Amino acid sequence: MTATPAILSAAELKSELAGPRPPVLLDVRWQLGGPDQRPAYEAGHLPGAVYVDLDRELAGPAGSGGRHPLPDPEAFGAVMRRAGVSAHAPVVVYDGGQGWAAARAWWLLRWTGHPGVRVLDGGLAAWTAAGGAVTAERVTPEEGDFKPTPGAIGLLDADGAAERARAGVLLDARAGERYRGEVEPIDPVGGHIPGALSAPTAQNVGPDGRFLPAAALRARFTGLGVADGTPVGVYCGSGVSGAQQVLALEVAGIAADLYAGSWSEWSADPARPVATGPDPR
Repeated sequence: MTATPAILSAAELKSELAGPRPPVLLDVRWQLGGPDQRPAYEAGHLPGAVYVDLDRELAGPAGSGGRHPLPDPEAFGAVMRRAGVSAHAPVVVYDGGQGWAAARAWWLLRWTGHPGVRVLDGGLAAWTAAGGAVTAERVTPEEGDFKPTPGAIGLLDADGAAERARAGVLLDARAGERYRGEVEPIDPVGGHIPGALSAPTAQNVGPDGRFLPAAALRARFTGLGVADGTPVGVYCGSGVSGAQQVLALEVAGIAADLYAGSWSEWSADPARPVATGPDPR
């Protein structure tokens, strides 16, 4: 794992922005099935922050690889350079507060080799609660020099996720009712990957949207069977909230691989087995 902490507080970000080496800021506000968040960004964002669109710039076209397949690395690199991201300059990502979208950007930058990216804990809400300023000023950053090198952290495909469920721990980050197959509002089939354990992302954060302390997160994941040396994988609906789970695991000091295609890819293949109910298998 990188020596750079995965998250930082609003107070820490304020201090860094006032220092000699301020980080590049990326605003990745997004709502699943909701309206475009660019108007919200234009109405008020952290000073200097550049908006990045999750659906268009942090994912490829939906298809057999899922609803939010990974973007083409070169296209992703071009987006990051336009946003001012450079290889050896710190980056801080934030969203509206739930941490899903910010974690997606964090994971992609980590996977493509950026050594210094963090998520603002609690997102925009934490920033404003701490008295942080927002602005509607247009931001035109200097072009960055970041060039992606995919593979810096672990990525699973469907077969790898199935193997992880058999020979390690595979965590399903969706809500429990979707894991059990009681409801499925988005994908064609309800249920979960056989052997996966239910671990909803809502339990990674407190009422204020900030991550639980590292010790509490570690206790949570240990209770799910994650032990030192256990290979861990995470999936969700389409690889977005699962990134938040990977981030929570990182805060807890646990490395994990993301199955980016997630349930939207798995359930689209009728040859893949599906489990339902509260039990993993």
